[in-house]
Amino acid sequence: MPKMIVSIDGVVIKEVQLSKDRTTLGRRPYNDIVIDNLAVSGEHAVLLMTGNEVYLEDLNSTNGTYVNGKAVKKQLLQNSDTVEIGKYKIKYINEAPGAGFEKTMIFKPGAVGMPTPGAASQPGVAAGPARAPDAVALHASIKVLSGAAAGREVPLVKVVTTIGKPGVAVAAITRRPHGFVVAHVDGGNKPTLNGAAIGAEPVSLKNGDLLELAGTQMQFVQP
Repeated sequence: MPKMIVSIDGVVIKEVQLSKDRTTLGRRPYNDIVIDNLAVSGEHAVLLMTGNEVYLEDLNSTNGTYVNGKAVKKQLLQNSDTVEIGKYKIKYINEAPGAGFEKTMIFKPGAVGMPTPGAASQPGVAAGPARAPDAVALHASIKVLSGAAAGREVPLVKVVTTIGKPGVAVAAITRRPHGFVVAHVDGGNKPTLNGAAIGAEPVSLKNGDLLELAGTQMQFVQP
């Protein structure tokens, strides 16, 4: 289970297990992780857990939220990342097998559109054959309908598959015991499902559903 280790001046003051889909962090006592310091906003940041991935989102805090020294608005955390809020350092620990590598990026980061079918060997795009042996409990895929990669089909064989264009519109498709769900996780432009905007709450997918992200249309296929 992922956890956050809070310290100041090298002294650990608390350790929090991330067991909920949404964990709040701030100065107010109703937060899940309370840091009683004036440098910390009342509602400073939130940790959003999707499958085995944890996203950190700054809630328009006064002094900002930093990951490994870089100011962030929303970012996927990797094992051993250090979140900095004021003088506090919060180390993210997720030692589960494959933590941070459970996603398949269909869009190459920074690319204008979908990668070409031969782009699977490029950085940022996961190769097809290397899959966990237990990752095929449910069979489904995303078929690209528009753009340079139209006609390409991407199997959903990971616990979490992240699709979209970083910074513009990113959605996470999560495999659950009885099916797949999709949720908006990053970007100012919300993706749509059958024409309706997708929010942060997971929405169930069914065969034939149409998704649109950053101007690219795709279809959820589940035999």
